[in-house]
Amino acid sequence: EVQLVESGGGLVQTGGSLRLSCAASGVSFGDYAIGWFRQAPGRQRAGLLCIRSMNNIIQTVNDEEGRFTIFGDNAKNTVHLQMERLKPEDTAVYYCAAARLHHGGGYICDDIGMDYWGKGTPATVSS
Repeated sequence: EVQLVESGGGLVQTGGSLRLSCAASGVSFGDYAIGWFRQAPGRQRAGLLCIRSMNNIIQTVNDEEGRFTIFGDNAKNTVHLQMERLKPEDTAVYYCAAARLHHGGGYICDDIGMDYWGKGTPATVSS
């Protein structure tokens, strides 16, 4: 059974940082890419960053002008989203998702391309 469990969200002041974690089970990082997405209040879910952690190959959809970075810990089957200099507009529920790699290692780093989703972790940035 595939499980993706996000953690690390919470309340932070403007300018602060958060490190979100996505603990994956039932998927191999050799066969799946992991992506981070977010859904702000009243908005559609949007992609941020995806990673093929075994090769450290990253797809960037939106890294918020370099404030967000993604990295993996293969030994722990975990992918992190590091968020810096947070702004109130970063307030959202943050989701991680897994995409099975196609032949040649391809995948699409967006909602349609993901095969499994976590339940999300909320992050609130106060002004």
